[in-house]
Amino acid sequence: MRARRLRLIVPAAFAAALALVLSSCAAPSAGPGAPGEALAAAEVEFNDPLEEVNRSIFQFNQVVDDVVLVPVAKTYRTAVPPPMRSSVHDFLRNLNAPVVFANDVLQGQLGLAANTLGRLVINSTIGAGGMFDVATRIGIPDHVNDMGITFATYGFEEGPYLVAPVLGPTSPRDLIGKIGDSLIDPADYVAAQHDLLYASIARSVVSGIDVRSRNIEALADIEKTSLDYYATIRSLYRQRRAAQIRHEKSDLPNPTPVLQGSDARPDSALSDFFANPPTFREFSAR
Repeated sequence: MRARRLRLIVPAAFAAALALVLSSCAAPSAGPGAPGEALAAAEVEFNDPLEEVNRSIFQFNQVVDDVVLVPVAKTYRTAVPPPMRSSVHDFLRNLNAPVVFANDVLQGQLGLAANTLGRLVINSTIGAGGMFDVATRIGIPDHVNDMGITFATYGFEEGPYLVAPVLGPTSPRDLIGKIGDSLIDPADYVAAQHDLLYASIARSVVSGIDVRSRNIEALADIEKTSLDYYATIRSLYRQRRAAQIRHEKSDLPNPTPVLQGSDARPDSALSDFFANPPTFREFSAR
């Protein structure tokens, strides 16, 4: 039993790292009314006792992003047409629905749990295994939930702000939460039971590429407008997580890669596709 649980934990931790390395600093533009420096200045209080170390790690992550992640994301966007990228995004989100559902239940959010279960059933059947987000089209919206939010609901403090090598902006509570999510993730469990480490890794790699590819131009914009890019990312992370804990919809960009939820913004190439989505027949003919 212990060996089997280790096979669950190791792939999960490694997979989470790979997902985050592919977009550890992904942060789309906050829009013309909220430039990067304004977001940084808006953060009045922050818990960053390791700021000097965090800044050094942040710089390292930026080098990785510039040298590896952006070229990979650009290649993905060039090689894969928008309808297929949308289906990949929807499939990954549907694959994460059991984790969202479990955390909805753990938090006593029965309405959200019913919403998630409905989305999972509809998208897994009518939506061709999650390749199409039919649930959103018929009025059942997606929402984000994870074990880090569950811990916050139970009153656990988030701890100091951290920038982990490769993993990017996080906190001790969220790091532990990611491990907890991997342990209750049916897909990771099945992969571990059948010694399919590559399946968890592939899922995380594709997820990271999807997130990063959606934020290429936006990341450049917010970095360009930020007087202190590190402080901007820190502020975005803290504010966005606070909104998620309150189960509020937020227009704040996503400074850390997560398995995509409803707040994962589409890239410019996908905007037209979402506005006028093709039918299943049109998609098949492409």
